[in-house]
Amino acid sequence: MLKEAKLYVYGSSIICASCVGAPSSKETEEWLRAAIGRKFADQPFIVEYVDIFATDKLVGEEKVMAKKIVEEDYIYPVIVVDGEIIAEGNPRLKDIYQVMTSRGYTATM
Repeated sequence: MLKEAKLYVYGSSIICASCVGAPSSKETEEWLRAAIGRKFADQPFIVEYVDIFATDKLVGEEKVMAKKIVEEDYIYPVIVVDGEIIAEGNPRLKDIYQVMTSRGYTATM
């Protein structure tokens, strides 16, 4: 049985200064959900957006990671799977797909 992958897209509604012209973190979350859904159809996964500045609403690992992203000046959005940062800034689908296949996902297209 395939373990459901959970991808977190950490970001903000405020676009970072070095990311002007790039998609917002929320747009990236929606784009990733659609792209992964097409590539790995009928396989369970979750893509979840986390606002790094809404720490009062976060708990546990999400709160720790949001604080780390802000304090260490990561370029957001930051994509995290199983506590591991796999992309920051404008993510590349090729890298995301590689992470999914390394977790047992099979491309359907």
